[in-house]
Amino acid sequence: MVDLSRAALFGLLLVAASAGARDDPPVALVAEHQNAAGTITLRTPAGWVVESRPGLPEITEARGGSLIVRVLRREGEVGLDGYHVQCMQERLADPMKAEPQVDYEYEFRQGWIGEREALDSAFVVHYDEPVEGYEDWRQRHVTVVGGGESVCVVGMAPRRVWKKSKELRALLNSVMTSVRLD
Repeated sequence: MVDLSRAALFGLLLVAASAGARDDPPVALVAEHQNAAGTITLRTPAGWVVESRPGLPEITEARGGSLIVRVLRREGEVGLDGYHVQCMQERLADPMKAEPQVDYEYEFRQGWIGEREALDSAFVVHYDEPVEGYEDWRQRHVTVVGGGESVCVVGMAPRRVWKKSKELRALLNSVMTSVRLD
């Protein structure tokens, strides 16, 4: 049986953190995927590709169009600040191919969901060369630690796409909020 607090964890966190997005159009997430380790589930629209990294069943990536959601999970409770910073290092290219500074939209919004502690940050990474056609990517990192596990959900979108499309912002938020712990 899945504990409701575990199942609803990211949905609650992300809905609370996205308070201004209530007017976003609904998004149909018709496909359900489980990571290779069987520890998380996420939902996507039809046609998205979802894969775990070879040899790393606790790292799962979902891709649809120019949007990416990456989920990293670890057994055990890692230090929240340290794990969040480690998750913020998730990039689309080698760090040496990006500017060392990022442009923060916001950083380190902290809160609690039941007995789990959470951090949320969003920023833009500037790559030296285009990655999948874009040099600037907006990334949002939500890290939750507690209940014997540590999880980070990373949403990535080209900055231009993020700024211009309310529908794609809603879609990325919907996929991120669909993450459930099994």
